[in-house]
Amino acid sequence: MEWKRFRIHTTEEAEDLVTSMLYEMGYEGVEIEDKRPVAPEESGGLFGDVVPELPEDDHLAVISCYTDMDADSEAVIDSISKGLLELKALCPDLGSCLVEESKTAEEDWINNWKEFFHSFRIDDILIRPTWEEESEEDMDSSMVLRIDPGAAFGTGAHESTQLAIKAVRKYIREGDRFLDIGTGSGILGIVALKSGASEVFGTDLDPNTLPAIEDNIRQNGVDENTFTRVLGNIADDAAVQDMAGYECYDVAAANIIAEILVEITPEVPRHLKEGGIYITSGILTEREPLVIDAARKARLEVLEVNRMGEWSGIVFKKNSQL
Repeated sequence: MEWKRFRIHTTEEAEDLVTSMLYEMGYEGVEIEDKRPVAPEESGGLFGDVVPELPEDDHLAVISCYTDMDADSEAVIDSISKGLLELKALCPDLGSCLVEESKTAEEDWINNWKEFFHSFRIDDILIRPTWEEESEEDMDSSMVLRIDPGAAFGTGAHESTQLAIKAVRKYIREGDRFLDIGTGSGILGIVALKSGASEVFGTDLDPNTLPAIEDNIRQNGVDENTFTRVLGNIADDAAVQDMAGYECYDVAAANIIAEILVEITPEVPRHLKEGGIYITSGILTEREPLVIDAARKARLEVLEVNRMGEWSGIVFKKNSQL
């Protein structure tokens, strides 16, 4: 299906105003392009890995909205231009306000992000996107993961996810039960199952994770009955806590930013067996003390701290004697 695309040239400062204007005009979705560096807290999802390298920030932005092919282009451009003129009273720095029209196929703007994700290795694991063909490289790997993360969930390419995957591979033993908090695309749970875990209980807040996990389970030949997926926050949702069960997991993992880990960590020991392992990642190095302090208050012992770039992964052990 083809769509008309209208691109509005503006500034980063005006992004929120222009976006709100378009929503008020009835456009249900917009696309924002800028060169602003993306912090983990602003990534559009806590577990997103597909972040391309960008040139130096010029503080300009292009905001796109879409209509069907029957829309009157002249009327659309005229209404957007009038709206921008009114916004100048609130934000003088709106940029050029040039409005361009083009045509695009639906699959173009849904799948363009895929150009940033290619197969790569993490130790003996080959991670390959589902749209790439198998190669001889697959035969040389002890584990091949075929991942289609969707546009917002983890591929494994990010340093924080690599740290988590390495820890899962190190600590999972045959028959272990694995608690995957913030499961996203399900990549950690799938690694755990392929490494010998008997079952995975995965939680997440975003309903869009469910089809991503389902697709990745199927692509990797995993028995879907061994991977339970639940929507909800295990930190404060009693129903999710009860469904997970108590003191029954050998290993738990959470690849989430430090501030969220601080909220989750006090709950984790209630679900781990004594001596169970808690793998954390997604931690900016300077925020390690936040997570370590929360873990120690929860009677978790630090086993190791690993770093990659500006990211840290910390592994803890449940020790009720602390």
